[in-house]
Amino acid sequence: MENFRILEIKESVFADNDRQAEKLRKELKEKGKFLLNLMSSPGSGKTTTLTRTIEALQDEMKIGIMEADIDSDVDARRISETGTKVIQLHTGGMCHLDASMTRQGLEGLGIEEIDLAILENVGNLVCPAEFDTGASKNAMILSVPEGDDKPLKYPLMFSICQVLLINKIDMLEHFNFDLEACKERVRKINPDITIIPISARTGEGIAEWIEWLRREVNQWNSSKSVE
Repeated sequence: MENFRILEIKESVFADNDRQAEKLRKELKEKGKFLLNLMSSPGSGKTTTLTRTIEALQDEMKIGIMEADIDSDVDARRISETGTKVIQLHTGGMCHLDASMTRQGLEGLGIEEIDLAILENVGNLVCPAEFDTGASKNAMILSVPEGDDKPLKYPLMFSICQVLLINKIDMLEHFNFDLEACKERVRKINPDITIIPISARTGEGIAEWIEWLRREVNQWNSSKSVE
């Protein structure tokens, strides 16, 4: 008999995070606060899309943005120019946010004064998909220059999201990106996902994205738990 034990650390870490995430999500539901977890690769257009989103909704609801990154405050500076409340979260070298870190961010943001909180997660398609942040909904952006094969390479990311924004469609003619093939690949992984082609630069498709988000926020708030 071996004189050592095997500890499944990864499973333990995920299980604890899942419990923390579910607790946070329940609290947000009770308070009628909507948290969107926005994920993508670096350079996909998250910050530009966020700016468009803020412009469209800032007169309807109080918005707060959490910018997560390993280092720097470039994105937070850009978002602050919109006049929206924003905080920068440094992950200390970690490539994702978990539920505990998200809770700290919400406390720093001041969730009591926010209707819609948006977390711009660390830019990559692997780690953020593995950790439940406690968000009300998960969204991701895939940009045309990244290629239409990404659903085949990173299926977990596409499987956990309720909405996919295919950004930079104004550049379709310059890249070998098959939009319909991409949609088909995504729906094989996640049949219930909403797919919205957009161009954050030109504004194409943004109205459909805003309508989806507005509807989700309203439904979340209207069905909040009664204490």
